[in-house]
Amino acid sequence: MIEREWTPGFVLDVHGVLVPLRRGRGDPSWRQDEGGIWRTSTTPDGPATVRIARRTDGTVVAQGWGPGAAWELDGLPALLGANDTPETFTAHHPLIEDSARRRPGLRFGATRRVWDQLVPAILEQKVTGTEARRSWRELARRFADPAPGPAPQGMRVPPTPAQLRSVPDWEWHKAGVDSARRRAILAAAAVAHRLEAAVELGGEDGRILLRKVPGIGVWTAAEVAQRAWGDPDAVSFGDFHIPTVVGWALVGRPLDDAGMLEVLEPYRPQRQRAVRLVEVSGFQRPRFGPRFSPRDYRAM
Repeated sequence: MIEREWTPGFVLDVHGVLVPLRRGRGDPSWRQDEGGIWRTSTTPDGPATVRIARRTDGTVVAQGWGPGAAWELDGLPALLGANDTPETFTAHHPLIEDSARRRPGLRFGATRRVWDQLVPAILEQKVTGTEARRSWRELARRFADPAPGPAPQGMRVPPTPAQLRSVPDWEWHKAGVDSARRRAILAAAAVAHRLEAAVELGGEDGRILLRKVPGIGVWTAAEVAQRAWGDPDAVSFGDFHIPTVVGWALVGRPLDDAGMLEVLEPYRPQRQRAVRLVEVSGFQRPRFGPRFSPRDYRAM
């Protein structure tokens, strides 16, 4: 085990920064207990488990296990949003202004690792969150390695490109992954080492690199960018819910992607920060119809 202490020079909501990395309550790569937040990752040096907690004096204490622990602890400030600049953000709507005031510690953290964010993002394409999270749990629990160190029971490292490339076709089906998402994951796995360069490129250039892979579009690239390099302008256009929520919150009616693009234009280059502040504001859009029902591809 290795340990690092770090004292941020800004208001920090550790849970608020890290929780976007959690893919559902049963995510095998993310846990929270009385000891802090646990997360696992693949790194250039191998798998790692990290536990992150905060002392009453504000100091963040991180402990790491596994071959990639040093790499992870090196990136602790970036993971917790040290490279983010929320102080340059200007709110243009009372709801967003109030949300920013109430959540001053909310920042965009950067994992510095594309692959770990890319697979669950692809799994979330055009399906309900329930379906996607179930598939992520199945793949991680059945084909990935156990978490290094004394991690909570059941924690796994995200499956590596090699591990997913070895999964037989029928096992994808059992995990509830349809052929389109499977093809996208396998295409990404074939060039995974090249895609890590997106972190260094950052911004739109990084998202363009990801979109060169068949099956990775604007939505998926944005979901990765928000987490891998903390991109505050990467809006998840193409999302089933976000335009409606943003529309009702900011203009009092549902929007499509084109309408949301127009409404968010004043927030460029921090449009996704505006979206996140809407999401955490507590605003609830009107409900008019039944929810989209999950499908079980394993029964097809």
